[in-house]
Amino acid sequence: QGEVETALAAIWAELLGLDRVGRHDHFFELGGHSLLAVQLLSRLSPAVGVEVPLSTLFARPVLCDLAESIVEDLSRADRKDLPAIVAVSRDEPLALSFAQQRLWFLAQLDEAGTNYHIPLALRLTGRLDRAALQRSLDGVFARHEALRHVFVAPDGKPWVRILPADAGLPLVEHDLCGRADAEAALEDLCREEAHTPFDLSRGPMIRARLIRLSHEEHVFLLTQHHIVSDGWSMGVLVRELGQLYRAFAGGHDDPLAPLGIQYADYAAWQRQWLSGDRLQSQARYWREALSGAPACLALPTDRPRPAQQSFAGAGVPVVINRALTRGLKRLASQQGTTLFMTVLGAWAAVLSRLSGQDDIVIGVPSANRGRREIEELIGFFVNTLALRLDLSGAPSVAQLLERTRRTALAAQEHQDLPFEQVVEIVKPPRALDHTPLFQVMLAWQNATVERLDLPGLAVEAVGNAYDQVKFDLELSLGESGEELAGTLHYATALFDEATIERQRGYLLALLRAMVADAGQPVGRIELLSREERTYLLEELNRTEADYPSHKCIHELFEAQVRQGPDRVALVHEAEALSYGELNARANRLAHHLIGLGVKPDQPVAICVERSPAMVVGVLAILKAGGAYVPLDPAYPSARLGQVLEDAAPQLLLCDAAGRAALGAEALGQVDVVDLDAAAPAWAGQTAQDPDPHALGLTARHLAYIIYTSGSTGTPKGVMVEHRGLVNHLDWARKAYAPGSSFAVSLSLAFDASVTSLFAPLLNGGHLELVTGGDEIGGVKAKIISGCGIIEITPSYLDTLGQQMLAERVTSQVGLFIVGGEALSRSTVELWRAIQPTAMMVNEYGPTETIVASLHYEVPAELDGSASIPIGRPIANTRVYLLDAHGRPVPFGAAGELYIGGVGVARGYLNRPELTAERFIASPFVAGDRLYRTGDLARYLPDGN
Repeated sequence: QGEVETALAAIWAELLGLDRVGRHDHFFELGGHSLLAVQLLSRLSPAVGVEVPLSTLFARPVLCDLAESIVEDLSRADRKDLPAIVAVSRDEPLALSFAQQRLWFLAQLDEAGTNYHIPLALRLTGRLDRAALQRSLDGVFARHEALRHVFVAPDGKPWVRILPADAGLPLVEHDLCGRADAEAALEDLCREEAHTPFDLSRGPMIRARLIRLSHEEHVFLLTQHHIVSDGWSMGVLVRELGQLYRAFAGGHDDPLAPLGIQYADYAAWQRQWLSGDRLQSQARYWREALSGAPACLALPTDRPRPAQQSFAGAGVPVVINRALTRGLKRLASQQGTTLFMTVLGAWAAVLSRLSGQDDIVIGVPSANRGRREIEELIGFFVNTLALRLDLSGAPSVAQLLERTRRTALAAQEHQDLPFEQVVEIVKPPRALDHTPLFQVMLAWQNATVERLDLPGLAVEAVGNAYDQVKFDLELSLGESGEELAGTLHYATALFDEATIERQRGYLLALLRAMVADAGQPVGRIELLSREERTYLLEELNRTEADYPSHKCIHELFEAQVRQGPDRVALVHEAEALSYGELNARANRLAHHLIGLGVKPDQPVAICVERSPAMVVGVLAILKAGGAYVPLDPAYPSARLGQVLEDAAPQLLLCDAAGRAALGAEALGQVDVVDLDAAAPAWAGQTAQDPDPHALGLTARHLAYIIYTSGSTGTPKGVMVEHRGLVNHLDWARKAYAPGSSFAVSLSLAFDASVTSLFAPLLNGGHLELVTGGDEIGGVKAKIISGCGIIEITPSYLDTLGQQMLAERVTSQVGLFIVGGEALSRSTVELWRAIQPTAMMVNEYGPTETIVASLHYEVPAELDGSASIPIGRPIANTRVYLLDAHGRPVPFGAAGELYIGGVGVARGYLNRPELTAERFIASPFVAGDRLYRTGDLARYLPDGN
């Protein structure tokens, strides 16, 4: 055990640059992370002759305990040397590694692609030894065979051919000294370098440019293809380039020791090593780990995902300051994780909150340098691990970190299987618009890329040449001094910079909260900044507007009667009624209802077909102070019976169609007022407007009770007050200016009917009643005749459009108000072809919040979205998108839609428990109530 402890301590000291490591030192206190652990074990295993699983190190993180565990394993195992990587013959065709094979295949699909370039751009200030630089580049090129690989496929199967060692690395030089446009020319050259593809069959897979700006200022560009290099390799290259330049500039020989093996030897070993039982074991792990994983992470994007993935990218810097970094290290030590695992868990939690999914797959590059022999090689070793993280069940911070640790360790122990083979084994759904298995990456930079150290020169990076990405989001982080720093790269086809900056803020907020309390549920951590919270709760809800809040709906109609009693109020077939006549008929009936005992808030049922009597009856009920309960004669009698039983009205207004629909049994349970009586009892009543004050009627009394079955199948009576209805109609009057004709085709039992029924009568317009029985034909006739406004559901609108297109008839409608269902892009495009000039408004609003709580004017030119937005809240309406804990979700993320404001109904008739469940006190505005819609929505970048 002493020997093992000594070996462990020596390796730790070398890896971390320490003078010594004690036998009781703790692994996590040494600042270790997964890569250092892998390096430790890769160097230890050949020495002791037994493979030590990564999970053992995390289970026994104290040095002496780990040594004891290794000794126990040794006592149960036969000591034997692990298979070594040996040189293979160069006389036979050389095989590609698995990773190279996949990249070669992708290159055949996109020969001009540049998204697998690895760029390096440096500004060199000082006296540059041009000859030493070229000699250094040639030395690295000769030293590492991988840089000299070219890929040939004479029979369709790719093989590696190696360019001669003395071929030299191409260095193209440009002289911009004295040019007035030097900086512009430099940008052009950098852009040209970045977007010039490699020829994989001719090579070489690395090239350089030296751009001279002045005698002592140069820009050095070095570009490699990923098929021969990776991030670790870049660190090797930079380090060796600096060593060679220092030697050659000083007149010395090559100081680098010869390499024992080359990348081609590793590729051959990989194909031999990863076979048989080992291959089956790793394949089984990944098949089980990723079975049933979501095909695509549903992140809220600023633009629709293009049909084919775009690789254009940009990035925003990410800096985790030293105080938070120290806190994260402390948290990691307490929870038995690494810094990487802690950030991984936090990143997964942020993605979960943004997507609404608790099953998250994140890609993590693994250096895949688990063998001592390959640590100093340049080549394409990096593998990508698909880590599936479980956020279900409301885990605490500590529980999430434990889950993350288990997932990361298990994946690391099965990292040998190339990602390309994992994809083939798992067989996820494939699509051209996103990558398989995961679309988000977390890359942990382990300080392998060193600064290029050239004597006599100041070296600094030039700009940010990173303008391409392979995934939707790529978070790259690493330790930089006492901080964590890096970049959050993103696909510009999907995201705006402001969105990514918010996501960066969410990650930092979550990390701070995790450090503060590891016991709190991750899902309850507040992610939003004060500014974003104010924007979501207040800025987007600034809808305050004056409206006649003290008036009842019929009073506003009466005001229009006084302004123009002779104007036409409604048209039905050959009959037309003026405002004065309609009002007089409604008043006579209203006085009759008052005489029958109708009082404020009292439900009065009405079951009639669409006719002038329907409009008269509704107005009369309102004028009498009652709340009308609409029953559609077309509904099944059982449904009508359920409504009558629940509402228990004392009075029922009906006509012949209503009587036939209800039946004698139902009619026998209520006092019936026949609206089609030949000699009605109210004919002699006064035509004067009833006085609401004398009736005790206010705007806080009920205007109607409309029944909706919702998702339960059981009718629920939604109680709507005059105040909310007046607000909606006052907004509609101003928004739509319905001063002309307005088709009325919707069922009176459908709450959307209130707009078409009342809005014209409050604005001096007239109703055009569509005869019942053939709504499609009737509405089509109104469209052809040029009715001003049509309120209709999307399915009806689509059916009408198909018919009219087939019949080649034209439309002269001024406005389509569409609601009740989701409006599809195809329906809009259909009507744009029929009548490009017609306005179209998409309305959204449950019965519980009065017809339309949000509205969206559909633009003439649609974006690429498949669906049409539902827009912004109407006047005096507030909307909130909340999570399961009742807190605002991040801007752009999906949340349950809650609606507040004056339009929220009083509740459900006779359903106090359901009312309490769905109508809640607002936590954001004192005295306000919110209705839980049960629908999911998200904000688009424009605030819709």
